[in-house]
Amino acid sequence: MAKFRRRTCITLSLFILFIFSLMMGLKMLRPHKAAFGDPFGLDLLPEIRQQAPHLVKTFDSQKSDKIDSETNVKNLKSVEITVKTSKASEPYPEELPPRNYYLHVFYYSWYGNPQFDGKYIHWNHPILSHWDLRIAKKYPQGKHNPPDDIGSSFYPELGSYSSRDPSVIETHMKQMYSASIGNYFTCVFRYVCVCVLALSWYPPDSNDENGEPTDNLVPTILDKAHKYNLKVTFHIEPYKNRDDKNMYQNVRYIIDKYGNHPAFYRYKTKNGSALPLFYVYDSYITTAEKWANLLTSSGSQSIRNSPYDALFIALLVEKKHRYEILRGGFDGIYTYFATNGFTYGSSYENWAKLKLFCDQFDLMFIPSVGPGYIDTSIRPWNTQNTRNRVNGKYYEDALSAALQAHPSIISITSFNEWHEGTQIEKAVPKRTSNTVYLDYRPHKPSLYLDLTRKWSEKYSKERATYAFNHQLPVS
Repeated sequence: MAKFRRRTCITLSLFILFIFSLMMGLKMLRPHKAAFGDPFGLDLLPEIRQQAPHLVKTFDSQKSDKIDSETNVKNLKSVEITVKTSKASEPYPEELPPRNYYLHVFYYSWYGNPQFDGKYIHWNHPILSHWDLRIAKKYPQGKHNPPDDIGSSFYPELGSYSSRDPSVIETHMKQMYSASIGNYFTCVFRYVCVCVLALSWYPPDSNDENGEPTDNLVPTILDKAHKYNLKVTFHIEPYKNRDDKNMYQNVRYIIDKYGNHPAFYRYKTKNGSALPLFYVYDSYITTAEKWANLLTSSGSQSIRNSPYDALFIALLVEKKHRYEILRGGFDGIYTYFATNGFTYGSSYENWAKLKLFCDQFDLMFIPSVGPGYIDTSIRPWNTQNTRNRVNGKYYEDALSAALQAHPSIISITSFNEWHEGTQIEKAVPKRTSNTVYLDYRPHKPSLYLDLTRKWSEKYSKERATYAFNHQLPVS
């Protein structure tokens, strides 16, 4: 009888050990299909499952922030995307936690080539002369001659592409998707940080600096962005004769035409409303008095408390711009330039002070970070403003500095501003008889997309940690 009991106990122990080992093994598996539901093993931990909704909440970085970021409070399913996904630089469609949109990246749709546009646009950028004629004489003049000679110190993996090429837009959306989505297990207990495209925009009755229209590309960009769960906001350029009156009309135009698109970006306010957000480039060239006509409730062209109310973010270059931005009625500031030390706004050492100023006056603070800067292909005399990428270290230092300021949003300069060498888009080695282009070696062409994804995860975690430690409210 004792022998039978020992045998039974041994058998039962082995069976329990087998079941435990099996469950631990299954727990480590990654579910690739939505049908699997929660990761294996999480169903054994009801306490964690009950707490998860609290852990994935997102928070504003300061009580004094005017706005909470737009978050999708429903557990949306990611769109169905049929792509191969063996590398970190390409997206994988899977069930993801709800998304937040704290990471904005400046995007340019102004490139063209003969196949799609009948000519090269922007790749043949002219070489700009220095304002001092004595200095200007020391440098070459004329235009670049694509496809081998382009107005950039780097060369795109996609070549001298057209922004109208649907396959190019699709590839860009994939790259931006991959630059913001981390792996499933690192983000399962918090909102995923997803990119917002800050699209360079000129009105339909105006053209960019090369005389080309850009507004007609917006519908396609919105559609492609939506496919990858990205959002699109507008970076309003200093078009000819921009003032309070035509800005009012152009904001109405954007909201009426694009405001109902699911990819149109809105930022959720503390009072529950969700407002569009507009970056206003070179805002300082228009007087604060004119901006106040548009952006204050008593202004003659006031947009406030109307169906076209929105958040307007001014470019801060010099320290004195702070109070002009306040008088103009703006809702926040951004710094744009990817050159540490070039301007007051772009200098990392000033970001803590700018954040305090914004907190004091209830403004959003949006520092702009970049991977480096070099514009000598179009401004050969501007070597003093070159910022070496140092194999990604410059970019990581900028992102680290931005996180330390606890900003409302972080903006990236840029996805594809190739003329100024601030792009995170994939670049490849290229050599011609006259030019040796810079590249990202010894790293892969996807280096800056991979670093962006790494830091988007850090930013998402940092926001939640900061809010928890400071007992800030849940958004």
